[in-house]
Amino acid sequence: MDDILSDQELLRYNRQIVIRAFDIDGQEALKQAHALIIGAGGLGCAAAQYLVTAGIGQITLVDFDHVELSNLQRQVLHRDARINMNKAESAAIELRQLNPHVRIDVIDRRLEEAELAQQVGRHQIVLDCTDNVTTRDLLNRCCFASKTPLISAAAIRMEGLVTVLDYGDDKPCYQCFSAMFGDQQLSCVESGILAPVVGMVGCLQATEAVKQLSGMGKTLSGRILMIDAMTMEFREMKLPKRPNCPVCGSQG
Repeated sequence: MDDILSDQELLRYNRQIVIRAFDIDGQEALKQAHALIIGAGGLGCAAAQYLVTAGIGQITLVDFDHVELSNLQRQVLHRDARINMNKAESAAIELRQLNPHVRIDVIDRRLEEAELAQQVGRHQIVLDCTDNVTTRDLLNRCCFASKTPLISAAAIRMEGLVTVLDYGDDKPCYQCFSAMFGDQQLSCVESGILAPVVGMVGCLQATEAVKQLSGMGKTLSGRILMIDAMTMEFREMKLPKRPNCPVCGSQG
């Protein structure tokens, strides 16, 4: 893949390139980047489509699940005709139509830890678009080991949150975050989710990924952005590094 922007790409991405903090350097950095997106559900669909239209060079979509009718309310890359198709394959069909300049790879099975760690090491950034703590903890360990930035998010009911984990020496990891909330796990099946809310959170993930890859602005590293769509209030909370964290702490 050519790292230099073509005339067609310069025109396609013009509205981003004119942002002074982004410029051509930011667009070229984005084109050279490979992102690993774990999960092609509500968050993954929203984040992936905006990374693709923004001009990231390559994404790898990972999902072993299949499209169901109840997914179509919020997982915007899937279609009625593709019910029972693997989600990553289904999403890739739409993404390839959005931008022919982006390479879309698909992994349609569950990855064991060794293979996941290998995939993480091949990418410049990882987006956690999963819906369970066990997978997130595994992903966090893999990203910490290779120091690959992780954009983590969650959405349920009318609420969402986003954080950036870049694994600096004084920065927290996902285990530091999850330890603050115990083992509570809620799913969209039992608690529900409003479609635009998960889309909004996925868009924020994509925004943070673009910033991280291009060096533009201040990311949510060391911070958690919490969204309450019921009152449309956004709150920020500092995410401290835990000295006794089993992953990133001094005893890890």
